[in-house]
Amino acid sequence: VQLQASGGGLVQAGGSLRLSCAASGRTFSSYYMGWFRQAPGKEREFVAAISWNGGFKFYANPVKGRFTISRDNAKNTMSLQMNSLKPEDTAVYYCAVRETHSGSLYLQVSEYPYWGQGTLVTVSS
Repeated sequence: VQLQASGGGLVQAGGSLRLSCAASGRTFSSYYMGWFRQAPGKEREFVAAISWNGGFKFYANPVKGRFTISRDNAKNTMSLQMNSLKPEDTAVYYCAVRETHSGSLYLQVSEYPYWGQGTLVTVSS
């Protein structure tokens, strides 16, 4: 599985960005996918996750109501729409994959075997 994250950039507080993650592999529709982020000097943390068919979505409390995760299995892509951005959202954002049809909740870095290279989001105040 290869993942390519894109869409990061510099935005003012209150603005929006849309991140995308393109995935390789013939079994994309069986991927449970997540977004994580890592701010300078901090550990990588969970942001959002979506099940293989998009029927289950979960968000970390700091982004709930502002971020929306989605996927398009026909295009092998996952997206993260980020609105009302805050300076504390500044981080490198990573997409990750776990091959499963399970509807369980996967929040830990260790639960995702495959990772993209990350895309930097900088929110200025």
